[in-house]
Amino acid sequence: MTNTRITDPEILEKRFPVVLLKFCLRPHSGGQGRFRGGDGVDRQILFRRSLTLSILSERRVHRPYGLCGGENGQCGKNLLKRVDGRSVNLGGKCSVPMQPGVSSVEIEYIRYE
Repeated sequence: MTNTRITDPEILEKRFPVVLLKFCLRPHSGGQGRFRGGDGVDRQILFRRSLTLSILSERRVHRPYGLCGGENGQCGKNLLKRVDGRSVNLGGKCSVPMQPGVSSVEIEYIRYE
């Protein structure tokens, strides 16, 4: 999928064996001022089958900059929440095999901020 245009949840779930659990703006993540860095997006995706997840994202190290006195926004992160409770920061660019869990509660998911 692409982030050039935010993919509709219905399209994402129809094309891939995933469930979009959360999709919203990250309030107050964009800094202050008229020309601030801009609010980020929070997405939480649940995987229903084994697949390879590839991530190509930006603003994970360098904050989105504000202009003309506007503050910078916050960096985002790509977190993998494992079935056993561990949380792994995947960084901005990676490919990782994803496995579904043994029940609807214990399925691996990823959270993009």
